[in-house]
Amino acid sequence: MSNNILTSRMLQTARFNLEMAAAKLKLGKTSLIRLIEPKEKIELTLHPKLSTTKYPGIKAYVVRHSDTLGPAKGGIRMSPGVTLQDVEGLAMEMTWKTSLIEVPFGGGKSGVCCDPAALSADDKEIIIRSYTRGAVRHIGPEIYVPAPDMGTNEADMGHIRDCLAYSAGKSITSGCYVTGKPVLLGGIVGRREATGKGVIYCLMRACERLGMKFSQAAIAVQGFGNVGSVAAQFAAEMGAKIIAVSDISGGTMNRSGLDIGKVCEHIRKTGKLAGFAGGRDITNAELIAADCDILIPAATQSQITEANCAEIKAKIIAEGANGPTEPKADDILEQKNIFVIPDILCNAGGVFVSYLEYTQETQREQMTIEEVNERLNRRMCKKFDEVYEYSKTNKMTMRQAAMCIAVSRVVAATDARGALP
Repeated sequence: MSNNILTSRMLQTARFNLEMAAAKLKLGKTSLIRLIEPKEKIELTLHPKLSTTKYPGIKAYVVRHSDTLGPAKGGIRMSPGVTLQDVEGLAMEMTWKTSLIEVPFGGGKSGVCCDPAALSADDKEIIIRSYTRGAVRHIGPEIYVPAPDMGTNEADMGHIRDCLAYSAGKSITSGCYVTGKPVLLGGIVGRREATGKGVIYCLMRACERLGMKFSQAAIAVQGFGNVGSVAAQFAAEMGAKIIAVSDISGGTMNRSGLDIGKVCEHIRKTGKLAGFAGGRDITNAELIAADCDILIPAATQSQITEANCAEIKAKIIAEGANGPTEPKADDILEQKNIFVIPDILCNAGGVFVSYLEYTQETQREQMTIEEVNERLNRRMCKKFDEVYEYSKTNKMTMRQAAMCIAVSRVVAATDARGALP
């Protein structure tokens, strides 16, 4: 581990995973230095005029970790606690994710420091447009292409596109400046569901390779936002039993299986998951320790730690969130023979379909939902098999194998581009 004192657990985990892969690949010090520091990190201060005085000055961050394989790609995270170091760690993870899934992008990420849940729709739009105007020099189809992340959605991406087009005096942007947009504004069908569906495509392939029947699996999902809710719904459609789900308000469990449609309806009516009549209330800690076959951590980073991983009973962990498992917990999970599908593989469905949106907008084409789902399924299964075979051949965990494959591609591309920028 680097000697730097880091306050962000996300950045700590990202750097640990890189240094682990670098050691296994026997990379030289020069290569590691070129990979560990981001190419660019920007801090912005926004001063939007809002209906509330709660946010007199809003910090925003843009990090481009790498553009060796293509323009930086990564979402905009809106959260009151997001830090520049968090964004730096997430951007690094995106570099490995885009490399592993083999789309022509590098890694980037943005952060906006405010609470979207406390904002009116108008105030949120004002902040998103203020971020766009502030970051306009750092956004572009050959520079950095943002997308939705925690706290942002397709409506926000539509506002970004409109802000950029309006500033240029055009009806549309000249190229794909942002993905995850509404379909009417150049988005692609299936993008919102892509990350959650990709998790399940990966899981179904894992069950095939491990000799398990996905349709007989009991699944617990931590985090019931965009990724977790879609994963739970799709898994249920594929025959699996969802026994527990949770969100920031708490969780619910039913050993006989939850009706995910009714869970979603309960959240629409009450604004929270707690109190669902079709299950008993549980805590997030109880969900992680649930007696299940598969655990999907789809909430946020650093949820599986040295302190709680000993309680996990699942046979498979499918990382729907970015960086949900800390390095010390990884060691314990390996000792317990728990099969972990790492985040840079498991939740890469979103960035793959973002790539399809990028190419679709560039070529002014339109793909059908059948085409999107078929291509997503094929790519996720192909990449799972590649990582699985590498892990078996080299006697590594899936995370070690995924990182080695991803890092080696970035190193090879860096060498191919030459030593002088």
